[in-house]
Amino acid sequence: MKILVLDGNQNQAVASVRSLAKRGHVVWVGESSSWSKAGWSRYCSRSFQYASPHTDPKKFLTDVLAEATNETGTLLLPMTEATTAMVSTHREQFTAVGARFVLPDRLDLLRAFDKSHTTALAQSLGIATPKTYSVTSVEELKEIAKRILMPVVLKPKTSQEQSDDGVLRITGRPRYASDPKSFMAAFLEIQKRCTTVLVQEFVGGSGTGYFALMNHGELRAEFAHRRIRDVHPTGSGSALRESIAPDPKIREISLSLLRALNWHGVAMIEFRLRADNVPVFLEINGRFWNSLPLAYYSGVDFPGLLTQMAEFGDVDPPGPYRTGVRCRWLVGDFRHLVGVWKGRPVGYPGRFPNRLATLLAELTPRAGTFHDNFMWRDPLPELGDWIRLVQQVRETRS
Repeated sequence: MKILVLDGNQNQAVASVRSLAKRGHVVWVGESSSWSKAGWSRYCSRSFQYASPHTDPKKFLTDVLAEATNETGTLLLPMTEATTAMVSTHREQFTAVGARFVLPDRLDLLRAFDKSHTTALAQSLGIATPKTYSVTSVEELKEIAKRILMPVVLKPKTSQEQSDDGVLRITGRPRYASDPKSFMAAFLEIQKRCTTVLVQEFVGGSGTGYFALMNHGELRAEFAHRRIRDVHPTGSGSALRESIAPDPKIREISLSLLRALNWHGVAMIEFRLRADNVPVFLEINGRFWNSLPLAYYSGVDFPGLLTQMAEFGDVDPPGPYRTGVRCRWLVGDFRHLVGVWKGRPVGYPGRFPNRLATLLAELTPRAGTFHDNFMWRDPLPELGDWIRLVQQVRETRS
């Protein structure tokens, strides 16, 4: 099968290319830049460039449709919310040229991307959630400030937001506040990036998640890991993680959410595990996740399973996977170290890593650890990852 892997500069794209090429598929990699780390993989048959779905969504659609038209039955694998939303929104046009994809219905996908909706859904199912308010104005914020206890987390309602002219913008990372002054400052900063801000009580504990492949609400494959180090020291995105058996409680509530959404395809459900061992729901990521390589090395080949589902309509669940497997994102670990060295962010109330302990931990290798991008037989994706990091730093400073 011919497969178009989009978002070639994502770790999950690299893992997908390697998995699918080894299964005998012809894999092409697309990205909005002129090159990508997945496109540099020896397992990539061809690279192509498309317009950014954020700045020129119409041209993006034209570019990807042109690649999908070349061969009937081409499978599309979007790796980010932006490209997933574009493929889902224009699914009729892709279907018309014979392309395939494994995605939930468009409305179900939009519901999953909307953090306020998924929070309300979780509450309706009796799942623990942070106390949450949706805010669109300073006046509303002042009223909420009278009722909510500090510290709090402020985050955009969605990770991507579409303007009236169809342009997508990335809404950015959360902010923290522990007093009324920082509360207002954080809101005004986030409001520049999105129209609706979610204000949530801060939940202490460790980040954890549940990963699944669903066939119209029915489980086909699952995976879980524990985070050892996050890319951002305040949480979000793992730099080093270890495979574990799914926690029965987290598994149960995750599947109740995915079944309520009649989910079709892959998804990650993210939680904060409190000190009393109660999982608190945070969000659903309705796409392949950044730490996908660990699942592959542990024995759950999500890209391969999803491809089988696209080709045959269903797939047999795989057998048990290996626990205790570790996988590390070297660039992510470097970013973690830089974040720790910068110090605790303003308003962040949780535990923050020690600088010297972090440095020692990162410099101490552990035998048998896999890497998200580095592989002796396929080293260029790792090189591309570091080059991209340098480019991002330069763009930030310019």
